[in-house]
Amino acid sequence: MTSSASAPARTFRVGIVGCGAISRNHLEAFGALDNVRIVGVCDIDLDRARATAESWDVPHAVNTVAELLGLGVDIISVCTPHPTHEDVVLQSAAAGVHVLCEKPISTDLPSAERMAAACAGAGVKLGVLFQRRFWPGAQRIRAAIDDGTLGRPVMGQCSVMLHREPEYYSKDAWRGTWANDGGGVLMTQAIHYIDLLQCFMGDIAEVYGKINSYKHGTNIEVEDSATAVLTFTSGAMATLEASTAVSPSLGVQIRITGETGASASLTEFPEGSDGRVDLWAVGGTITTEAVHPAGVRPNVDLATINGQLIPHHTSQVRDFVAALENGTEPAITGEDATKALRILLAVYESSRTGLPVRFAAVDQMDITGQPSPPEAPAAELTTRTPVSR
Repeated sequence: MTSSASAPARTFRVGIVGCGAISRNHLEAFGALDNVRIVGVCDIDLDRARATAESWDVPHAVNTVAELLGLGVDIISVCTPHPTHEDVVLQSAAAGVHVLCEKPISTDLPSAERMAAACAGAGVKLGVLFQRRFWPGAQRIRAAIDDGTLGRPVMGQCSVMLHREPEYYSKDAWRGTWANDGGGVLMTQAIHYIDLLQCFMGDIAEVYGKINSYKHGTNIEVEDSATAVLTFTSGAMATLEASTAVSPSLGVQIRITGETGASASLTEFPEGSDGRVDLWAVGGTITTEAVHPAGVRPNVDLATINGQLIPHHTSQVRDFVAALENGTEPAITGEDATKALRILLAVYESSRTGLPVRFAAVDQMDITGQPSPPEAPAAELTTRTPVSR
C-alpha cells in the first residue's frame, strides 16, 4: 500500500501599501506567519519604500498600487492615510486580491459601502484592523455576554481620555484636517473603543453628541474632544467621552452592565498596553484592580503605543489569513468596521445640527410596560463637514 504526501500548505504573497509608522505593525505581523511571504512594499515616496524594503528584507519597493498588484500578490495590506483607503481597496478588488485595511475603513459611509460592495462583488475578503478586539480581556467580556454571566447589555460607558502634544498633529501635514484625516479624536483614536462598545452592545439606533476643541484648536481643524449618548436597537444605552486634550493621560475604560445586573470593566492604561479587566462584579462579589497603578508613566509616545499592539495585530492578521485558507469570514469584516464609522459620523452630524441622529427603532426592552413616548425630531446622517468649534 502506498500513500501520497500531503500537499504543501499554500503560501500567501503579501504587498503592503504605505510605509508610515503603522506599517511596522503589518510587517511584523505578516512576517510572524510561516505561510506568508511579504513580496513588496509601496509608498508614494519611493525612497521611503526602498528604505523600508531594505530594512525588512522585502524583495520589491514600488510607488504605485498597480505595480504592487503586478507582483502577483494574494493580499494587499493598507497602511495609507484615511481618505486614500478606498482607491487602494477598489484597485485591489478589481485585481481579485484580498484586502486587510487599517482603521478607519474610510472617512465617510458611501465610500465604506463602495469598498465592501466591490470586494463582495469580486469575491475577495475585506478585513479591517481593530486589533483590540483580540485582547484576552475583551474576549472574556464578550464571552460573559454570550454565556449569560452578564447577559444582554443594558448600560455601557466608554471613556477615552488621552494625551497628545501639538507635535503629534504637526508632524504629518494630513493630520488634524477634515479633508485628509476625516476627523479628530473620534476618527483616529476613539474609533477602536467605539468598535469594542458596539461589539459588546449591538447595533446602534440613535446618537446624540457634541464635539469641540479645547487644547489643539489653534493648530487643527478637527475636534480634540467629544461626548455622546448612544441608544442601541435593543434599548440599551451608553455614554461616550473622548479627548486628546488630557494631561496626563487617563487611558481608556469601557464598562458594561448586563441584564443580570452584573458588571465588568476593561481598562487600557497606559495607552497601548493590553486591556485589563479591572472590575468584575458578578454574583454578589466584586473583584477589582487598580485602574491607574502607582508608578506607571501615563503619557506614552506613539511608537511605543504601536509597538505594544503588535501581538494583537499579529492575532488579527493570523485570523485573516486563516479565513482565506478556510473560506470563512475574517473576525472583523468591512461591514463590521462600517458600524463604528457610522456611530462616530453621527456624533459629528448631531453636533452640527443639535439634533439626535436616528438609524433604527428602539426595542424598549419591556422595562416599564408603558407605551414609549413620542420620538423627538432627528437629523439624517449626511457627508457634510462638521463645524468643530
